[in-house]
Amino acid sequence: MARGKDGKIRLLRGVGLLSACTDKELVKIARLMTEQRADAGEVLVREGRPGREFFLIAEGSVKVSSGGRRRATLGAGEFFGEMSLIDAGPRTATVTAETPMDLYVLDAREFATLLEESPTVMRKILRALAGRLRAAEKDHSH
Repeated sequence: MARGKDGKIRLLRGVGLLSACTDKELVKIARLMTEQRADAGEVLVREGRPGREFFLIAEGSVKVSSGGRRRATLGAGEFFGEMSLIDAGPRTATVTAETPMDLYVLDAREFATLLEESPTVMRKILRALAGRLRAAEKDHSH
């Protein structure tokens, strides 16, 4: 991957759950992430299966589908898998590479290491999740 450490940190800044993290915390997260390549047509996560990884797209695009219906297309700088990383619950969608891809992946073990070493990151992620939950509740009440 040609993006390097600075490119990875720039991408991480765009992740809503990590938006309150400092540059130092983002560097720590970037160091824990591994690079992964995927071919067009490769299924990265499957709906209903347990999830243990968070994916950040460096290059390429994916198709997101649930219940057999296309729900979204995600590209560079976008991410998926954050909820299953946090709660180890089943995937809510199937995500398939539409093009050859470069991704950064944070798995459950690396995420646990991050939270143990940086409790402030955990608090920031919890705040971001609470904000998302509040927004979702507000949307449903109107």
